[in-house]
Amino acid sequence: MQALTRPRGVLHIRAQGPEDAPALILANSLGTDLRLWDGLMPHLGRYRVIRYDKQGHGLSGLWDGTTLADHTADAAAIAEWVGRPVTLIGCSIGGLIGQRLAATRPDLVRALVLSNSAARMGTPKGWRDRIAAVRAGGTAVIADAVMERWFAPAFRRTPELALWQAMLARTPADGYAAACQALAGADQTDATAALRLPVMVVAGGQDGASPPDQVRATADLIPGARFHLIPEAGHLPCVETPDALAAAILPFLEDHA
Repeated sequence: MQALTRPRGVLHIRAQGPEDAPALILANSLGTDLRLWDGLMPHLGRYRVIRYDKQGHGLSGLWDGTTLADHTADAAAIAEWVGRPVTLIGCSIGGLIGQRLAATRPDLVRALVLSNSAARMGTPKGWRDRIAAVRAGGTAVIADAVMERWFAPAFRRTPELALWQAMLARTPADGYAAACQALAGADQTDATAALRLPVMVVAGGQDGASPPDQVRATADLIPGARFHLIPEAGHLPCVETPDALAAAILPFLEDHA
């Protein structure tokens, strides 16, 4: 385990791969920790890969985390720790973090891969309702509904579903609610439309959290962005279809990372 000290707390990070290799930062979705990327890691052996737990998730502390700017500052600190420009691969809210980092600190970002993410996700009311439910009963009360949105039917019939449901259910309510509040206030539409770096956008054909048309619309905002649909995947292709995700993004990484 590795710790990155921030002004008011500590982030759990994990760095793997050759120290002098091109650097990737992997940013997680809501309600998951850095194990989200385990299935993709065997494909990234030639890169320096830095994974981390967002504030209030996994082993990381919670001190801010209620705005997208809070989470972007953490990602910037990790990139500065790496010491050279990175490619950020972000899933869901992780993709929003990547969009804001590229817009506000272009000196830190070579390229972006946005998996199942958009310039704006959900509605403020929907996130407020989610926060109220979690504050009242913890993350376990929403776990069944979230599994329906995250995963395609075929994956929901596997034993592995129980592990992901447990990860979500054990996410601290305060950390989860803080990230929901950040999502409620996050709208990167104008800033993302102004991005001029290499971007690849990946959608899942069976994603109930970020429908593919919404994800494609974000790709359409960015001049030159590549778009790829994985028809059999839900919201977390790095879990359900890591081989298909790797096949889609590795050529992009070869060109731009």
